[in-house]
Amino acid sequence: MEASLCNISDITSNRSLIETVVQWTTFSIGFPLICLSIYAMYFLIRADHIAPVYVINLLIADLIQICMRPFILSGTWQFIVLLIEFFGISASIGFMVCVALERYLVIAFPLWYRFRRNIKYSLIMSSIIWLFPFIQISMFYLTPTIEISLILFAVNLLIPFPLLVFFLVGTLKALSVSMSVPAVEQRRIIGTLALVLGNYTVLFLPLIIQYLISGVTCQHNVEIGTIFESFSPLVDPLLYVFMRKGAKDTLAFPCFDKLMGDEEQSQVTNTMTMTDSGVEGSR
Repeated sequence: MEASLCNISDITSNRSLIETVVQWTTFSIGFPLICLSIYAMYFLIRADHIAPVYVINLLIADLIQICMRPFILSGTWQFIVLLIEFFGISASIGFMVCVALERYLVIAFPLWYRFRRNIKYSLIMSSIIWLFPFIQISMFYLTPTIEISLILFAVNLLIPFPLLVFFLVGTLKALSVSMSVPAVEQRRIIGTLALVLGNYTVLFLPLIIQYLISGVTCQHNVEIGTIFESFSPLVDPLLYVFMRKGAKDTLAFPCFDKLMGDEEQSQVTNTMTMTDSGVEGSR
């Protein structure tokens, strides 16, 4: 454990100017962006929309990550803060898998999903996802060195990759034989799955490879993965927009009525209602 504490200091001390600028920039943009998404979701729930439980938890995990960046950059409580960031990363990937799984079930097993869809089950699954990072973090205390911990952590984070690929491919196959799902809904579901897989592949996979390299070579000056992962919280609010009826309906701010005429707003709402009615009927 003492060796792990010393090596954690090595990791945080090998930070370049580029990484520092990227971390502060993404924090400055990502923090208000995530808060804005949560604020918009609050109005959706008030408007009697079904709460997207997994997306809410995903945004919370992003918020945990991004709130740790000022502490990481300042060097305060390095070990504890880095563990909290690992916790947020692990939770984010877990909820990305849940989002992809939910979209897959909507298309591949519509009847099963319609009758099994329950807020209770979503909350239970969310609790399990939040539990996994605690198990992963315990590895830092059970392994003798930080290198072994990084390897195990990276291997665990690689498990969702084949699942995300399977959900996207399975959804595409199911849509190819389905004639009842409206084209708009198809684009939203495919866009959601593609964005989740792209987010994982482009932004998280380099970080996982970085952990593997650091664990195998005992060199902690590889930082390209950290830079890529810094942009992940900026992508997840876009995922939320993708899952909703549209950017205008998603934001749903009180001031939005001032930007649109009442007639246009009514047309948008009626169109989205008809789309959702068609989807529910297909399920």
